[in-house]
Amino acid sequence: MLNIVVNEEKLTPTIGTLGSAGYDLYLSYDASITPGTSRMIGTGVKVAIPLGYAGIISPRSSTGKLGLGLANTMGWIDSDYRGEIMLNVKNTGTSTAMLYKYDRLFQMIVVPVVTLPINIVTTLDETERGEGGFGSTS
Repeated sequence: MLNIVVNEEKLTPTIGTLGSAGYDLYLSYDASITPGTSRMIGTGVKVAIPLGYAGIISPRSSTGKLGLGLANTMGWIDSDYRGEIMLNVKNTGTSTAMLYKYDRLFQMIVVPVVTLPINIVTTLDETERGEGGFGSTS
């Protein structure tokens, strides 16, 4: 169960289809964002994500066509956060983006989270990959 508080009923997150992974989030007011800048925009939603889970905020697949994304590429909503879900929306396009109340541009996916205890050691076990980094498995 996901407990939420909404500023108004029309801002209630929705799931598009039975197979959709995320809850669509709605913008709670009109906004404009000039090219190359970002702006914090509210969703009008506060959520109580259960312990052991977190919310991932990401653009909907159609949002990229508009030249919009999240300034931090994605957001995390921790289970102990109780404030409004805010979106730091960045305009990577070449014209001012006009956003309107009730637009669905971003989504929240709730995922399980495992936090393991940390054990400090002097070496790590060996693997076939080893310390190979970016592109080392291609």
